[in-house]
Amino acid sequence: MSQVLDTPPRRDPVPEPEREVTPAELAARFNLSVSGARPSLPAYVRQLWSRRHFILAFSTAKLTAQYSQAKLGQLWQVATPLLNAMVYYLIFGILLETNRGIDDFVPFLVTGVFIFTFTQSTVLAGTRAISGNLGLVRALHFPRASLPVSFAIQQLQQLLFSMVALVAILIGFGVYPALSWVLVLPALALQFVFNAGLALIMARIGSKTPDVAQLMPFVLRTWMYASGVMFSIDRVLKGHDLPAFVHVALECNPAAVYIDLVRFALIDSFHADQLPSHVWAVAVGWALLAGVGGFIYFWKAEEKYGRG
Repeated sequence: MSQVLDTPPRRDPVPEPEREVTPAELAARFNLSVSGARPSLPAYVRQLWSRRHFILAFSTAKLTAQYSQAKLGQLWQVATPLLNAMVYYLIFGILLETNRGIDDFVPFLVTGVFIFTFTQSTVLAGTRAISGNLGLVRALHFPRASLPVSFAIQQLQQLLFSMVALVAILIGFGVYPALSWVLVLPALALQFVFNAGLALIMARIGSKTPDVAQLMPFVLRTWMYASGVMFSIDRVLKGHDLPAFVHVALECNPAAVYIDLVRFALIDSFHADQLPSHVWAVAVGWALLAGVGGFIYFWKAEEKYGRG
């Protein structure tokens, strides 16, 4: 009896606690993917191409609504750049006399104003492309690059309206259509790619730092004064003994390059010797650098837009 009592009671083995399944294991088990995850670059390009109708419709709607409250309506698309050109002509052409030695100064000036405004407006619109459309970004799933690209297309449409006024000004000052005018098409195509790349870059920066939008007008105004909009860079370089790096900076300034290409195409008195060397190669290089580089830079943060 004592031997039975001395035997310790039998205890069942305590089961080990089950290991908690991680979310990653659950996702792998049921073939789930992260919502809003960044797709691969080729997939992202395909998604963007599939939204091409949305991009075009969005840009057209924005352009139509831009002056919908004004009595003159869409006429402001032409009147605004013309008024800017008149102000610059008054200040720089008459008061500061930067028109000395420049043939066809009014077509020269108006062309510079219109072409630089294309870049300036695209950059400003791109800076607010994400931060100014957070409701759309958070409500719908679409490639976010659609927004800055659509704003670049909007500004291209705006430029086309301005080009109608530019042609009228050219003819009014005795500059008539010629075969060289065809060169405007590749020049503007390269500038559009460059502008779209800048818009993508500024859209990512502006999405994280909205205050950049307040700074950009000052940056763009400084850029305009260095781009030969109101004066001839060729005459400045030939008339002053400037350091070599200043020559390179002024000649390779992308805004100045695209302005000079359009001037060369449209204005007979603007000759090839006023263009920087290898100007078309420089124009293509800037377009590829900004366009491709800006697209990849924007795509890298695709999953972060509209969050936080």
